[in-house]
Amino acid sequence: MREYSTPQTVEIPTTGNLTDDVVRNADEAPDAVQFSRATSGGGWEDVSCAAFLAEVSAVAKGLIAAGVEAGDRVAVISRTRYEWTLLDYAIWFAGAATVPIYESSSQEQIGWILSDSGARAVVCEDAGHRERVEAGRDALPELQHVWTLEDGAIATLSELGGAVSDADLETRRTSVGPADLATLIYTSGTTGRPKGCMLTHDNFQTELGVAVSELERLFDAEGASTLLFLPLAHVFARIIQVGCVKSRTRLGHSADIKNLLPQLATFRPTFILAVPRVFEKVFNTASQTATADGKGRIFDRAAETAIAYSRALEGGGRVPVRIRAQHALFSRLVYGRLRAALGGSCEFAVSGGAPLGDRLGHFYRGIGVTVLEGYGLTETTAALTVNLPDAQKVGTVGRPIPGTAVRIADDGELLFRGGQVFTGYWNNPEATAEALDADGWFHTGDVGEVDDEGFVRITGRKKEILVTAGGKNVAPAVLEDRVRASALVSQCLVVGDGQPFIGALVTIDEEAFPAWAEQHVKQGKVADLVDDEDLRAEIQAAVDEANKAVSKAESIRKFAILPTDWTEEAGQVTPSLKLKRNVVLRECRDDIAALYS
Repeated sequence: MREYSTPQTVEIPTTGNLTDDVVRNADEAPDAVQFSRATSGGGWEDVSCAAFLAEVSAVAKGLIAAGVEAGDRVAVISRTRYEWTLLDYAIWFAGAATVPIYESSSQEQIGWILSDSGARAVVCEDAGHRERVEAGRDALPELQHVWTLEDGAIATLSELGGAVSDADLETRRTSVGPADLATLIYTSGTTGRPKGCMLTHDNFQTELGVAVSELERLFDAEGASTLLFLPLAHVFARIIQVGCVKSRTRLGHSADIKNLLPQLATFRPTFILAVPRVFEKVFNTASQTATADGKGRIFDRAAETAIAYSRALEGGGRVPVRIRAQHALFSRLVYGRLRAALGGSCEFAVSGGAPLGDRLGHFYRGIGVTVLEGYGLTETTAALTVNLPDAQKVGTVGRPIPGTAVRIADDGELLFRGGQVFTGYWNNPEATAEALDADGWFHTGDVGEVDDEGFVRITGRKKEILVTAGGKNVAPAVLEDRVRASALVSQCLVVGDGQPFIGALVTIDEEAFPAWAEQHVKQGKVADLVDDEDLRAEIQAAVDEANKAVSKAESIRKFAILPTDWTEEAGQVTPSLKLKRNVVLRECRDDIAALYS
């Protein structure tokens, strides 16, 4: 059994809670800019540390006046916006715990989370969210208040709390300690009903006390800033939000993904965070645009040069003169434009939620935007491991952050122990006992490796390992990631459990398809062309590229192109863009059977 641990490097507070950061910021730097809020005119309006404290205090007083008690749960259903962060801290100031709910959640999902958490109040973004709450209100006896942001919830709460004194608020705020519940985050549920992960103030303080220190080149750089566009219902975005407040890093919010590039251009973040699908989209869009402009070959050469340049840097290596010269040329012709698309000031990006793949990692580092891939789960308050600016191995998820230990079980499962590991699942002792053993090791369900320097590599999901009829164990993730690297591919599901060979179901990216169809003089939609020879040849090329990463026995031998994509709206993809394998396997059983008929 292999084990690797890193010593604790910072002192974790034994008193207080996450609200202390807001109070300290207002005291030490009242005029410093903590947030920039998007304006209707496309600009940004700054919010100082002192102004944020005042707004948070006013809303917290309103929650107290409404009857929210210490330890109560208050839910938030909204897209990523400034008010989400404001409410999060106001809930903590009131001594309560936040229950985030994805704004895309169905009426049934919302009802389950509100019921299971026993939420006393919920703040919705708009009328649509409120309707989904009200539709199941009869089954929610604990729910006393429903406020809506677009109906003036912030102003209503601020006015409601007018009679609550500063002293009463401070008493409530300081009544919460490190061991108290900060948030109840429900897993997005790739299988079964979501489970509520109990994360304490200490979990956050442990995670961020270390992470902000380790990632000082992100958080402590001159003019450090980030534009948050991932859902704040996800622990990955949430931990960055809290990290920015702790380090006084300027933070902006955006929920308008379709118009993200113009916002990046005006906000000019110094670092961003995203899931791998976003990095894939940026690369594929740039490739398609270049091809449409007749510069596809130039872009391909530039991409290969960036990858070769980054690979040469691994382990402190020297870049060959030829590659260095080509890299300098493409920096002027291509890479500068790609960096400009991220705002022009972005030096680092943080990737999590799923494996990025070493090809994309090398590409981005090669163009001058280092993607720091990390690994963690909701149950671990986000990061367990992370690559650092000065300690990076592309293709791995980095070393355990200080104070964290990793162990490889006999069956290859990754186990972790550290102060950021959750206390258990809400109202679910059976699931808690399955995830946390008696010695405090958290069983991730992921399979991986640890090298001699402590860098962790994820190789697959324990429950997703396929065993072919010939007895070959196959991890689908590496194949799926490589197939998705194609600009035309949206999703890929590798199958073959108990079958004579490995197969795959592939869906087409609906945004990329029109340009490809025009270039190849094709008429009709994807559904009309699933058997088209040119389209199949394009996907076959992606499959061939993926197969280079595995042995012949593990390679994809047959694939099918599906007429429609898998989406969050249709229930096959989680809000964090992970494929719900069980759902797809069930819905596509006939397509899978056809591969082996």
